[in-house]
Amino acid sequence: MPTSFDPDDVLRLPLMAILATLAEDGSPRSAPVWFAWEDGALWMLSDESASSARRIVRDPRVSVEIVDYDNVDGLLRHLGLRGRASVEPMDSGLFRRLLSRYLGAPQTWNPWFIDTIARIDDPTGRLIRLEPDSVFTNDVSYFRTGPELATRQAPRG
Repeated sequence: MPTSFDPDDVLRLPLMAILATLAEDGSPRSAPVWFAWEDGALWMLSDESASSARRIVRDPRVSVEIVDYDNVDGLLRHLGLRGRASVEPMDSGLFRRLLSRYLGAPQTWNPWFIDTIARIDDPTGRLIRLEPDSVFTNDVSYFRTGPELATRQAPRG
């Protein structure tokens, strides 16, 4: 039987999230995103021309899925968030904190990536914000052993 877990156990890890939005014809679209969890909201990188941001402006209903998976350790935790997202102006401080989750200390960042892709101070930069209406957790970390032999491990990270 799946069990729940504290969502913060997954939200604090630098995992990939999958952002699902709705296209104009109502069909689903999904994209992998880096994220930060701050002040009860999930923040994801974007810019004003990004298709996800344009879809959210038209229809703010989204879902986000995050999976913490380690086959060797038998770890499988799924976190789902649902709600209405918004597209917010860039906050360069939050953007830097978000990048640090994935890239480490700023002095180790690849200058090409920061200047060409990340463009922290680009005025077209945006952040997608989701303060979830609902949160779903599902921990099936005993998939290798079965529930009779499951042992709870300390969260990674």
